[in-house]
Amino acid sequence: MSIGNSPEADRPSIGAALQKARIGAGLTVEEVSTTTRVRIPLVQAIEQDDFSRCGGDVYARGHIRALARAASLDPRPLIDQFDAEHGGRPAPTPAAPLFEAERIRSEPRRPNWSAAMVAAIVAVVGFAGFTLFTGGDKSNGGSIAAGDNAKPAPAPTRHPSTIKPPLKPDPEPSDSAVAGLPKDKVTIKVTARDGQSWISAKDANGKLLEDGLLKKGESKTITDKERIDLVLGNAGAVQLYVNGKEVKEIGHKGTVERLSYTPGDPQAG
Repeated sequence: MSIGNSPEADRPSIGAALQKARIGAGLTVEEVSTTTRVRIPLVQAIEQDDFSRCGGDVYARGHIRALARAASLDPRPLIDQFDAEHGGRPAPTPAAPLFEAERIRSEPRRPNWSAAMVAAIVAVVGFAGFTLFTGGDKSNGGSIAAGDNAKPAPAPTRHPSTIKPPLKPDPEPSDSAVAGLPKDKVTIKVTARDGQSWISAKDANGKLLEDGLLKKGESKTITDKERIDLVLGNAGAVQLYVNGKEVKEIGHKGTVERLSYTPGDPQAG
């Protein structure tokens, strides 16, 4: 009695499935590369089941998903197959504990200058009224007449150095600033505007350009000649500029977003 091959043995490899779907859709490697922004050598390597040039399992899953969708192929079975062949998907780390300290720590209370000014004015006016009233009693009305011509004491003024100007939001970059950016490079500016965020950036070859925690109010500017693959933690708290243009609706607070940009982006929005 012969035993046939199992369904897993008959199942084509990930690269073979992507190549077959691409050819069936009538697409060339160059067309898929243009659509997905995955470089031609990397597309060819993935179709040969070589994922060593992807820069890690996270980027490999993203490339598989992009190539499958470009060829109208459901990426989920291929992602499951990749996880089964590469040790499984790591358990996601909840984003809440990372920002727990930010929620617990209370903001320092700022001095209430408006209340201080009102209290000072009330004190000056009360003192002036008391002086005028007691002076009128001693002079039997004479001082009262003189008091009609007396000038009230001026309200105390604060020294300009003690006045704190209101915080202003970051201004939109001017046309001249956008024009001054190099057009043959991709420039990304990330600002932790509404809370701290973890960021990671790699170039097209998987080289790490930036990795770490960006505290609230801090900014990082990253530049590369070819492409920047960006991972944002707590994406809803981040303000992102790509080549001088703001990219809005990146994601919600507490979510992790993976983005990729090249010179000339953003092409839409």
